[in-house]
Amino acid sequence: MQRLYDFFRRHPTGVDTFWAVLLLGFNALWLMGPAIGASEQVVGLFLSLGLCTVIALRRKMPEKMLLLAIVLCIWQLIENIQSHPADFATLVIIYTVASGTTRWASRVALIGALIGPGITFVRFGGPQDVHPIGQTLFVGTLFTAPFILAWVLGDSVRTRRAYWAQLEEKAARLEKERETQSRIAVAAERARIARELHDVVAHNVSVMVVQADGAAYVLDSAPEQAKQALETISGTGRQALAEMRRLLGVLRSGEQPEGGEYVPQPGVEQLAELIEQVRGTGMTVDFRVEGEPRPLPSSVELTAYRIVQEALTNTRKHGGPDVGATVRISYQDSDLEVLAEDDGRGAQHELYEGGGADGLGHGLIGMRERVGMVGGSLDAGPRPGGGFRISAVLPLKSAR
Repeated sequence: MQRLYDFFRRHPTGVDTFWAVLLLGFNALWLMGPAIGASEQVVGLFLSLGLCTVIALRRKMPEKMLLLAIVLCIWQLIENIQSHPADFATLVIIYTVASGTTRWASRVALIGALIGPGITFVRFGGPQDVHPIGQTLFVGTLFTAPFILAWVLGDSVRTRRAYWAQLEEKAARLEKERETQSRIAVAAERARIARELHDVVAHNVSVMVVQADGAAYVLDSAPEQAKQALETISGTGRQALAEMRRLLGVLRSGEQPEGGEYVPQPGVEQLAELIEQVRGTGMTVDFRVEGEPRPLPSSVELTAYRIVQEALTNTRKHGGPDVGATVRISYQDSDLEVLAEDDGRGAQHELYEGGGADGLGHGLIGMRERVGMVGGSLDAGPRPGGGFRISAVLPLKSAR
């Protein structure tokens, strides 16, 4: 049954042609009736062919078939041809154009449905008895009702189709919006993971490289210092692995790493450990906390930590020998101010203006992204008198 229905939907003109041929056969029986004269048969044959053509092509060219039906009906009135089975095509074409999207054709069909049956009824004579006017109006109304009903049914179908089309359009639009939001979410997650990987790898690997160079330099002359440097390398590597496991745990949809919980996100309280780790590489760091420390939103905590971490990493990479750094954390009423600067030779211009090139400057890009996500502001660039300066203002929200 479903296959038959699908076949009808794929071949609408073929189905209409079948019904047109069937209607032509019924009309042929009417034409061969004894009450039909020879001249009426000829005209009736052409009218039958025309009206059956209206049925066959009603969905392929509805507006043209409506005009053809109007011409045929006028011709029928002029030739005084009585109503016959092929006139059923007028009902069908009224329904068809009313269910379509061409509004002028629908209006023309409505006008025809209102006045056409009445004109036909008057042309071929109404009942003549005691109450000719009242009876004529009554019978004329009954004669007109099927045509009005055909137009109303067609217009209802048009309205329903438009409603379903709007629903389908809305569903398609929502689907596109969901896909867009999904792509945005994926891109944001990739950027977040890239920032985390950069911060973890860049800082810890730079510490390990500095310690490894120092150990190689004093391996023969000061074995104890070399041993201490190797221990620092080992501890830094374990810390990097722990943070990498945390990131991988997030990617694995909640899968717990072996051996326990994920490493918590670092915050302002862990800055002292970070500073000590950097001092262990031989770099002088002046670290101060101003204002009254208080609980902060986790996003602000992580952002402040990563800013200081990236700033000190850049200082080691670009500051040159004997560079010193200063880190200030200032608790204000409505924001947290982070200052990290050094007295070295500073970074290249493209690292803080052009967004980086050939893998350079991604730390500052990630830093700006982090600050932007918490609604803060970041200023990074050369410091007057030499060196590099990074200043960030992070707005605080209620941390209850």
